[in-house]
Amino acid sequence: MANFIGEFDCKLDAKGRLMLPSGLRKQLDPAAQERFVLNRGFEKCLVLYPKNEWEGISSEVNKLNQYVKKNREFIRYFYRGASELELDNTGRLLLPKRLLDYAGAEKEVVLFAYSNRIEVWDKKTYEGLLTDEPDDFADLAEEVMGKNQNNTGNELS
Repeated sequence: MANFIGEFDCKLDAKGRLMLPSGLRKQLDPAAQERFVLNRGFEKCLVLYPKNEWEGISSEVNKLNQYVKKNREFIRYFYRGASELELDNTGRLLLPKRLLDYAGAEKEVVLFAYSNRIEVWDKKTYEGLLTDEPDDFADLAEEVMGKNQNNTGNELS
């Protein structure tokens, strides 16, 4: 599994192409073969998965019981707009206009890389998220991560 890390400011060209930063390219697993899937994310961002990571996530989604209406709705929305992309000879990805419109991305974007994905954000939207940081990040950390602590409260399980 990939373990991306970093924030990268990028610009889209007039055709919607994005130069993948060398710092991210160096983190790519050779198994991805410079192939990706771009999909809608939460909070109006896009999510770029290396192709090999997408296959694992897609496999999990495909295990959902399709006889359950909420599952079908989720599956449809999850796959809606998913597009396979490949780096061109100059290290650029052509992002589909429909997905760029969804994210409100026009010229400047931020790539936020973590775990096995790279979120693609319109720069202004991303900066707005950062200003909405919770008043007490420590309380949020305790609420979200506290359940992962052992009885001493010092180590992750």
